[in-house]
Amino acid sequence: MYDNILVPTDGSPGAENATARAFNLARTGDATIHVLHAVGPDLTAVNLDSTDIEEFRQQSEKRGREATVQIQERATDLGLDAVRTVHEGTPYRAIVEYIDENEIDLVVMGTHGRTGGERARLGSTTERVITLANVPVMAVRLAEDDVVPESGYGMYDHVVIPTDGSDAAERAADHALGIAERYGADVHVIYVVDTTTYGFEDSPRSIVGLLKQGGQNAVEEIATDARELNLPVTTDILRGVPHEEILEYASGVDADVIAMGTRGRTADTDRLLGSTTARIVRRADVPVLTTA
Repeated sequence: MYDNILVPTDGSPGAENATARAFNLARTGDATIHVLHAVGPDLTAVNLDSTDIEEFRQQSEKRGREATVQIQERATDLGLDAVRTVHEGTPYRAIVEYIDENEIDLVVMGTHGRTGGERARLGSTTERVITLANVPVMAVRLAEDDVVPESGYGMYDHVVIPTDGSDAAERAADHALGIAERYGADVHVIYVVDTTTYGFEDSPRSIVGLLKQGGQNAVEEIATDARELNLPVTTDILRGVPHEEILEYASGVDADVIAMGTRGRTADTDRLLGSTTARIVRRADVPVLTTA
């Protein structure tokens, strides 16, 4: 399923969860781990009024180099093939270039949770990679006190697949079903009738019925694929604010990963930042697997 898995790192604490998931997927599929650090701070993360940029850069480089060595050594100890690289350049650009040049099949990287508009850092590295990469990206919440999941086939027991019937959602579902098949996970396919649409509450019942039917068709298509793989599958049509409903549902079924499509590729991350997927990436406590 995945032959080359990329783990970008800047040496931030709390990345153990992301690394563990990358290692586990690599071990179950005999994939090679690629560890990348980009030397070049994301200046959107730096307070230019109070920070010496050169000092920040040197500290970042040292921390990143040490992190790549540690991750490579851990991968080798687990019997995995692992390569380590340090690139100069803006992090998200270096990551995307590395993906294109090294036949990367999957990126697993940490992301800082954001819950308020004022705390959402426009153009974060992870969000830019999600927007620009032509391969799936698994975003895993960074947290210093995070509990690292136990390695093994129990790492993914419940896979949640929200769909809107788009091609991107179908591609995300394909990857999610691949993971579910590998780990013997239960599959949960959901569609959310978006009540935030202007005038929804005043819409005729016939329109609401069509929306529900469209959602049913979308989830059933994925559910059929899951059944053909002999996977346990449930489907649900929800109603409300999409990201809120998806997160609540995922929590309720104790999801181990949420798999979703994104809107497309552009350096202007506003196209992603306003989307349901972006809101979930920022808020989810569980990994979010995205495909464009």
